[in-house]
Amino acid sequence: MKKKNTKNKRLKFFLVTIMLVSLCAISAVFIGYRLFLNKQGKFISFLNTKANISISKVYQTATRDGIKEWSLEAKSAYYVDATKQANLQDVIVTFFLKDERKVYLTADKGILKTDSNDIEVTGDVVVQNETYRLRTKKLNYEYAKRIIFSKVPVEIVGDSLNLTADSMSFDLNTNRILFEGRIKGSFSETITL
Repeated sequence: MKKKNTKNKRLKFFLVTIMLVSLCAISAVFIGYRLFLNKQGKFISFLNTKANISISKVYQTATRDGIKEWSLEAKSAYYVDATKQANLQDVIVTFFLKDERKVYLTADKGILKTDSNDIEVTGDVVVQNETYRLRTKKLNYEYAKRIIFSKVPVEIVGDSLNLTADSMSFDLNTNRILFEGRIKGSFSETITL
């Protein structure tokens, strides 16, 4: 009879132990699942505040009244709907002038404001046409006025010109450039703009 009692006690102990381990495992899975859901919710809300779309090899063209004003290429972009901005990498913009000439802009990074078509570029910014090359660290393009401007120092180099200025603006409609601040430069006799 003692053997039977000992067997029953062992069996009960074994079953109770299995039930407790099972209960602990179910509780751990439930708690882990709840923690994962909370983290996933935070992760999803983080994604919603950051990029909504991320793509590589971007190309966009802006036209006004059926006339192409600029085209933009970028190695990659991510779009944030909350700010209506496309953040760009390795940017190339071609501006089309009325006389059918082109002005080319390259930069490391850029922001295209999709609600206004304004562009801001930073990094190794270079603007050039067939005659001149402008270098700066930051440059903006205002679509409504069709003006390229920089509020940081610029350097312009060409065959007949070497110039630096604290800031500049270039009106693409009139093909006129305005330099401001400390302006230094050297010119040769044959200058054409």
